[in-house]
Order: sequence, then structure tokens, then C-alpha cells
Amino acid sequence: MDWKSQNRREFLQLMGMGVGGVVFASGLGGLGACASSRPKPESPEDFQQIVSGLHVKNLRLMAGEHDASLDAGKAYQEFFGQLHYTFDHKGIHFIVLDNVSDPGASIGEAQLAWLRSDLQSLDVEQPIVVLTHRPLFPLYPSWDWSTKDGDAAIALLQNYRNVTVFYGHIHQEHHQMTGRIAHHSARSLIFPLPPPGSAPKRAPLPWDPAHPNQGLGYRGVDAQARRDYRIDEYSIA
Repeated sequence: MDWKSQNRREFLQLMGMGVGGVVFASGLGGLGACASSRPKPESPEDFQQIVSGLHVKNLRLMAGEHDASLDAGKAYQEFFGQLHYTFDHKGIHFIVLDNVSDPGASIGEAQLAWLRSDLQSLDVEQPIVVLTHRPLFPLYPSWDWSTKDGDAAIALLQNYRNVTVFYGHIHQEHHQMTGRIAHHSARSLIFPLPPPGSAPKRAPLPWDPAHPNQGLGYRGVDAQARRDYRIDEYSIA
């Protein structure tokens, strides 16, 4: 079995295990549309073929900066749809924010106005889950671990009592509160990065052939109760 077939099989096994509802992929990277300024023409189609093997009713995708920053998300939108959008699932209102298509790591006034308009239609008790690639708060700006106008989005969300934010980008587990809003990131399936500020520069941790999957993992979120989430972190064995 070649490496591509093996990676595809492992991806489907991980993403399809025990999923009955929404599967969310943050940052398609090399699997998706725009990992470089001249992406391979077959890359978007190849990713579409891979995810077609997922037997789930609801598949939602979100761009990372490698997918959208070089062309403002043009190629990504051609193949995978909108960069920011909302959907509802089992009583929870999901908001997908785009903080990657702007190379300056901003959400932008137009999208903030869209967010404000969407939130105005909701009750203050409505459970809300925000999905975004970069952290909305300034975790470590010198490593690009922040969103320049993320504070404006947080200010809008603070008016609601049941908000949870899931983000990626930093390739490690991290949990933070901003007021009443909980922010959670999970480990990466590709490579781990060091804790913020713990190294001279942001670079992947050295690969250890004795422990090839060290620092890699994924997350499961179980929302059995209307406002109660159980978050489980899984390592790659």
C-alpha cells in the first residue's frame, strides 16, 4: 500500500469513528485547495474524493491560512464553499468565522457586521459554538497566534451566556477563558508545535522516530445536554 492510500485510510478511520453528526476539519493544508501559491490542480479534487468516503450526514469544512491567505480564499471557495457561514445542529447555533483569508489575520469590518446581524436574531440563552482557525484572543501575537480584530468578535459574543469557541492553528491542546467564553484548541494530526514562547521561534517540534506520533491527536465533543459539553482528547496510538 502506498503512503497516499495509507494516509487516506487512516484519515477516514479517525474522522469516521463514532461520529453521528457534524465532522469539522480546520485547515485543509496539503489536503485542500491552496497550500502554496501554485497548488497542484488535482489537490482540491483529491481532498473531495477523500472526504467522500466519510459516512456522515453533516460534513462542515473550514479553511486554514494555508488554504486561503495567498489568494483571499478564491480557490477554496470555488471548491468548498463559503469562508464564513452559520448552521444549526440539534439546538446549537454554529458560527464559522474566517480569520485566514486576510493575510493580516483580521476578520474585517464586513464580516463583523455580518456576525453582529446574525447574533441579533438569537436569544441571549441560545447555545452558540464558534469555529475559527486562529485564536480570537492574543495568545502569542509574535508567533501569529492571534486575530488582530478578534477582540471585536469577542465583544459581540460576550452578550450571550452560552458561547464556546473551538480553534486550531497552534497544533496543541490549549484552554482559555475570556469573560464567560471558553476557548479550546486541540492537537494536530500533522505535527506538534511548542508551547507559546517556549522556544526562540515557532517551528515544528523535532520528529522522534522512537515516538513518531508524539504530540499528535484529535478531539471528540459530546453535547448530550443542551448546554453541557464533554470534551475528550485522543492521542494517536
